[in-house]
Amino acid sequence: MTNDKETGSPFGHAMRSYFLLDPSYIPLNHGSFGTYPKVVRDRLRYFQDLSESRPDDFFRFNLARFLDPARCAIADFLGVDAKECVFLPNATTGINTVLRSLVFEEGDVIVYFSTIYGACEKTVEYLKETTPVTSAKIPLGYPLGDDEVVVKLQDKIKALRSEGRRARVAIFDTVSSLPGVRLPWERLVKVCREEGTLSMVDGAHAIGHIRLDLGQVQPDFFVSNCHKWLYVPRGCALFYVPEKNHHFIRSSIPTSHGYEPFPVEGQEQMFNPLPVNEGNYFVNLFQFVGTMDVGPYLCVEEALKFRRKICGGEDKIMAYCEKMSNEGGKKVAEILGTEIMENDEKTLTKCCLTNVKLPLQIGDGPGQVKKGDAFAACAWMAQTLITEHNTFAPPFFHDGFLWVRFSGQIYVEIDDFVAAAETYKELCSRVEKGAHIKR
Repeated sequence: MTNDKETGSPFGHAMRSYFLLDPSYIPLNHGSFGTYPKVVRDRLRYFQDLSESRPDDFFRFNLARFLDPARCAIADFLGVDAKECVFLPNATTGINTVLRSLVFEEGDVIVYFSTIYGACEKTVEYLKETTPVTSAKIPLGYPLGDDEVVVKLQDKIKALRSEGRRARVAIFDTVSSLPGVRLPWERLVKVCREEGTLSMVDGAHAIGHIRLDLGQVQPDFFVSNCHKWLYVPRGCALFYVPEKNHHFIRSSIPTSHGYEPFPVEGQEQMFNPLPVNEGNYFVNLFQFVGTMDVGPYLCVEEALKFRRKICGGEDKIMAYCEKMSNEGGKKVAEILGTEIMENDEKTLTKCCLTNVKLPLQIGDGPGQVKKGDAFAACAWMAQTLITEHNTFAPPFFHDGFLWVRFSGQIYVEIDDFVAAAETYKELCSRVEKGAHIKR
């Protein structure tokens, strides 16, 4: 057990008893898929059993009754109105919902950073095939200062305007995935507002991870996975759209019973067979989006309760996770003889993810990894971590170097990072000898 003096909470290995983790597994990648406590699992099973016992009663007549308290709980947690919050399966669905709802015209541009989540960039590419929109990718090579990131976005929007084009929407993260660094997203929202560009905030790594004040920042669209850092089962994401922007969202994805077509003379009104939330078209859109397991959505209250009563609240959780991530990452860098990814302002690591440079050189010399083999080296290390070492922390290639990303969490301690460092030391040695090259 680690008794963190700053929080007084019994975090560390002792917390693993609350979760479902394999006792022999070293979990250093909470950021990818998250996990949840046993009490939340029990709540999930309760709603799953309830839906199976009387399916029609559950989905047709009681779903809204169950969803509303969950929406109110998450809205209160974020300091916004419940009528501006709905649930989706994941953040990627939220990004798609926004981008496919906007009506693009000639000259419209989607702006995003090179560190965008891959699935979201592919969504942009698809829209370029099917609509008049084009895109503008802003390269980010970390470590970078926050001011540099803000200026890059502002300069790009202004450059597009000078060319007679319009930055219709900008997509950016709160905390990016690979590399796992915190962005000055609040300032980026402000830039968008000042420049007349819609802000689409990908907060996949936000809720339960960093402090959020959506009511104060007021992004145009915000989505965040609850199943990553909030201890909610997969898949569950918050989709927040301030009321002033509800008119942009005409349909869920896929379109379901909540959708109401614009009136057409001579065309009968389409019937919604399910109960509706009176006076809130936005909420109705997402209340029933095809038959699916909505159990994870209904576990939000239980997850928040666990965080309050067992963990001692958000400040304690975030302080410990950030501390583990930062101190653990520095320990790994010390063992590997490298460095963590950080800027002069020390803002990149103001989150629960830390990136450590691997002791591998990119090049064509002896023991070096050819640039064209960098992704193969990462894939080999990732697989070997699981099959031979029973742990995981994702390796990745960024800006000419190979890195590994570590997640801090309430159930890890420094010795977990030490073990991972020794493992990576071995793997890097094997990569230098060509273990990643298929023969």
